[in-house]
Amino acid sequence: MSETGAHVVIVGAGHAGGSAAAFLRQYGFTGPITLIGEEVIAPYQRPPLSKAWLKGEADADSLMLKPESFYPEHQIDLRLHQKAVKIDRFAKTVTLNNGGVVHYDKLILATGARARPLPAPGADLYGVMSLRNAMDAEMLKASLGKGKRVAVIGGGYIGLEAAASARALGAEAVVIEVMPRVLARVACEQLSTFFQDYHRARGVTFELNVGVTAFEGENGRVTGVKLADGRVLPCDAALVGIGAIPNDELAQEVGLDCADGVVVDLNAQTSDPDIFAIGDLTRRPMPLYGREVRLESVANALEQAKQAASVITGRPVAPPEVTWNWSDQYDLKLQIAGLSVDADAILVRGDPASGRFAIFHLKGEVIRAVEAVNAAPEFMGGKQLIASQKPIVRERLADTTVSMKEVAA
Repeated sequence: MSETGAHVVIVGAGHAGGSAAAFLRQYGFTGPITLIGEEVIAPYQRPPLSKAWLKGEADADSLMLKPESFYPEHQIDLRLHQKAVKIDRFAKTVTLNNGGVVHYDKLILATGARARPLPAPGADLYGVMSLRNAMDAEMLKASLGKGKRVAVIGGGYIGLEAAASARALGAEAVVIEVMPRVLARVACEQLSTFFQDYHRARGVTFELNVGVTAFEGENGRVTGVKLADGRVLPCDAALVGIGAIPNDELAQEVGLDCADGVVVDLNAQTSDPDIFAIGDLTRRPMPLYGREVRLESVANALEQAKQAASVITGRPVAPPEVTWNWSDQYDLKLQIAGLSVDADAILVRGDPASGRFAIFHLKGEVIRAVEAVNAAPEFMGGKQLIASQKPIVRERLADTTVSMKEVAA
């Protein structure tokens, strides 16, 4: 049933929230839309913050999801620098931090996630930072350059991207990871080894299998990172990238089902049918893998924004997509499709030493995930095969003289 005359309120003006507003208009929604965001700038892309933005290759205009004129032109009431502090499900209202109250017929929560803090002495020193928004990126950018020393706590994708950007700007970079290898939580060992070696060859140093116990400083500014083994690594800035926590407090307060994120169905609807949740905030079903997962990616934000907009406008909701993500580091483009959670074998196509290869995660003869480095055909072909769940012949998949189209034939 179409809700084209309803008032849709979107709480959170990030990639998910901004996209939801745009899709509503694209899908023919004619009712009022109120888009509420805590930041002072209109919805923008966040992935470039750790890459192109830090290196000075992107400006504010290039990051915008839509030109600022888009919102008034499409009758979207964009309210920046405002925060939702309370939801009343029975009155269907959202209370803002400035005292304002907004009534909704349909509510979309898109409050995202925040950086997981490192509870260590000195974490409040100037120069200890995270990287979740444009203000964070500007602060980090000011700390990079020739002669600067950056300590990155956490060897995930954000940490490695920031380290690569630091090196590109001439700064020294050390990555500190409590696990025995980088990307331990998100990638297989072969991929971890490749990226560690690639970064080392470009001057990044690694401290693995060691935690951080404190930050040291002088005159209120960080000067070093103290490790669990007692060593102190000097630095001019420390970037903490140890994961994210979903901003689901509003949802919890009003009794929506939550489990490390707001639980939603394949329509992005919460346990209240008039409230949707999208983006990094959500825990969503993944039918292909028989489980619920919280995903942090642009692809997920866009897909769920389409789901919510489709339901509200009465359009059929598209079947679930194969989840995908990417990471740019130096001259490498890593593209990932699917989840490797239930794979029982790994197959490498191509030679990692060449800088162009793909790692396929298999369950029997079916591809469950692919990690492709500078290998777009393998990413695209793998993504299609994950969706179809068509069995492959391993020998043909491993043979680079056989095209991915032929593998899928």
